Amino acid sequence: MKKTLLTATLALICAGALAQEVETAYAKSDFVPGDEIFFDDPVENEKLGEFPHYWDFLGGEECEIITLNGEQAIKLSGWFTDIAPLMKEEDYLPEEFTVEFDVWSPATGGSSLNDHIDLVLRSEEYSDYCVFVALNPAWNEEKDICGTADLNYAFYSPSGDYRDGIAKGSLIEPLIKANSWLHVAASFNKRAFKYYVNGVRLVNLPNVIRPTRMLLRSVSNCDEKDRFYIKNIRIAKGAVPLYDRLLNDGKITSYGITFDVGKATLKPESMTEIARIAKLMTEHPELNFEVQGHCDNTGSDKVNDPLSQKRAEAIVEALVKQGVDAGRLSAVGKGSHSPIADNSTDEGRAKNRRVEFVKK
Repeated sequence: MKKTLLTATLALICAGALAQEVETAYAKSDFVPGDEIFFDDPVENEKLGEFPHYWDFLGGEECEIITLNGEQAIKLSGWFTDIAPLMKEEDYLPEEFTVEFDVWSPATGGSSLNDHIDLVLRSEEYSDYCVFVALNPAWNEEKDICGTADLNYAFYSPSGDYRDGIAKGSLIEPLIKANSWLHVAASFNKRAFKYYVNGVRLVNLPNVIRPTRMLLRSVSNCDEKDRFYIKNIRIAKGAVPLYDRLLNDGKITSYGITFDVGKATLKPESMTEIARIAKLMTEHPELNFEVQGHCDNTGSDKVNDPLSQKRAEAIVEALVKQGVDAGRLSAVGKGSHSPIADNSTDEGRAKNRRVEFVKK
């Protein structure tokens, strides 16, 4: 009896310690998406089996468009595959930028620590890499838990010094679920680089040499089940603080609040931006917002109009749960009726899929 009680007590202590660590990790959710989108590929309307239209092949084995659970994605094949955004200019990354993409976490997650999906940032001088981060979302099928998650990184400082490190597995493992999409994001601000998984900051480097281009690399063994799949790749310029956006425009336009496809269900990473809005409203009690949901012109108004309304209402509900008085908020679905960019391009449609907090 005593042994059982002791075991249970130790389990509670360990669980409490892990919960505290996870809570601390989620407190590090400070990612702010860039304001000016200049590359956006949701991987939609592509021809199956073909090389992705908006990408360049840099080496390794082939990649192709596939469907995964009814959604199109880019399959990265073989021992390694390097692809890069197909851009007009060779050096296209500004001094301040953000990168985002979704990567599929299969039931195996890669069969060893040799399987990883890499974000590689380069420049003319550092053609191999300025900074790279290798994420291995390995899964333990027998225990149905994330078992050997790993994240390694290496970079060069502005003075040319080589440095590297590894993120805590205990921080990564609670973020990863089998057979689900992980949201990866990174930001660079003049010399500071940060990397996030599902909204949690895992890498924070204060002094990195400036990159000017990027690629995504898949490294896996020859087993078909260990392939990586990606979608919703976005690169954007800058990241203006919320209050500055409000002062300049009289509203806050956000691309950091996203939903499940065709639904009004907020994705977990959206809570970072929602918490930031709630904090702003707490600090400025004079602020009241009309929360507007906007779509691109994909689909009919019959679908988009009520969906954008429900999404706006979901945001209001989330803000109220964060402690904001419901009387300070209203929800309006704008559908696709107020575009701010050309809907004939992927980048334009990406800009039109937004949430606006308009000052009342």
